[in-house]
Amino acid sequence: MGDERVKMRKQLGLLEGVAIILGIIFGSGIFISPKEVIEKTGSVWGALSVWAICGVLATLGALSYAELGTTLAQSGGDYHYINEAYGPLPAFLYLWDANLVFVPSTNAIMALTFANNILEPIFPNCPIDPMCRKMIAAVTICFLAFINAYDIKFTTRVQNVFMFTKISALFVIIIAGLVWIGKGGVEHFQDGWAGTKTSVSDWSVAFYSGIFSYSGWSYLNFMTEELKDPFVNLPRAIYLSLPLVTAIYLLANVSYLAVLGPVGVQATEAIAVDFAVSALGFVKWAMPTLVAIAVVGGLSVHIMASSRMCFAGARNGHMPELLAHINFKCMSPMPSLVFHMVMSVIMLIPDNLTSLITYCTVVESFFTTLSCSAVLWLRYKKPHLPRPIKVQLWMPSLFVAVCAVLLVVPIVSEPVAVVAGALMTLAGVPVYFGLVRSKPECVRDLSVKITHTCQKLFLTAVEEAED
Repeated sequence: MGDERVKMRKQLGLLEGVAIILGIIFGSGIFISPKEVIEKTGSVWGALSVWAICGVLATLGALSYAELGTTLAQSGGDYHYINEAYGPLPAFLYLWDANLVFVPSTNAIMALTFANNILEPIFPNCPIDPMCRKMIAAVTICFLAFINAYDIKFTTRVQNVFMFTKISALFVIIIAGLVWIGKGGVEHFQDGWAGTKTSVSDWSVAFYSGIFSYSGWSYLNFMTEELKDPFVNLPRAIYLSLPLVTAIYLLANVSYLAVLGPVGVQATEAIAVDFAVSALGFVKWAMPTLVAIAVVGGLSVHIMASSRMCFAGARNGHMPELLAHINFKCMSPMPSLVFHMVMSVIMLIPDNLTSLITYCTVVESFFTTLSCSAVLWLRYKKPHLPRPIKVQLWMPSLFVAVCAVLLVVPIVSEPVAVVAGALMTLAGVPVYFGLVRSKPECVRDLSVKITHTCQKLFLTAVEEAED
């Protein structure tokens, strides 16, 4: 007889693990960041060097997370590692920021990007009503939350299809660029480092944009408990994904620069579409569709993985108890998925998300740096922990050092966003001491009533412990 306990099922293999990592990384970054990188470096070879170095840096961070994920083999990712290394308050502040701001706002941004890419080809010469764009984004978020809650296995199969579609789209760009170069289109590479900027601030922003495009390699760690044989499949998924991403990103940027040149890359607002117009001829109409598929695939993975972080926090008492419940028919964390769905739709209300994007990037980068530093702290604090994978200490040390330096950049360039992020994070401190660490009786009673009501609505129960 099968396992009938109410708990998350181990149904993610190596292919699904790779698809989750690539699904997040191959979101919208490679279609947005090339413009920023070339603007801030000033030269073709400067931009390519940034992409290569950022790939190496992301790989070092991912390898460090392989040690964390196999040493602390529980779902929750950054939240779990920060909790184990630095205690409950920093872990709660990560949850506070993640669940209230940067997870739902990232979902909203990706959904709006998807809506743009499906509407603009249909109405090429017409201004798009912002409300129409928001409605499509809201429907997309709700639909993806529904399929994630209804059937995890179906979601992962669809994600595998998305992964191959995204890689195919990028391979089309790469092959078209290499053919262009083969026909003699190398004039943009002949100037070498001419025009390279010498401003440390500009180069720091370029690295920041490049690293942002690689972000997402940590999301498989949010779902460690659902991986089959996580001690094998988690590190293998990382080892396969990051070198592949680095090679594809580097070659895609070579193609962009060969066809459009540095001036064209800086002038474009939709780099993949403009590339297709110049290099792909009659198949140029397909590029917006492929970009839309890449974005919606990344959104689906983001919704799935981030709900596990919320679930893990609730299981430890850092979020409302209801969010640690599982639907006993679908075996999915339905309350967490619904909570993130509602928060993401709320984030669609503001018309301008630019400041929010900056704030989210800064705060998430800070917590990623803190999480990766847990490798170093746990080596000192708990040296006898079993470590199936043990990376050389220079890897997390270099990653943490570089990211700490890069965190200084927004303080100079976007001080308002940094101050807003700090204030939002610190606002969680009184919430932790007033509602989490010592929960008032009235709050506890209200929580029980809400939990019982939602249990009936969502057909959920608390996770059953292992025997």
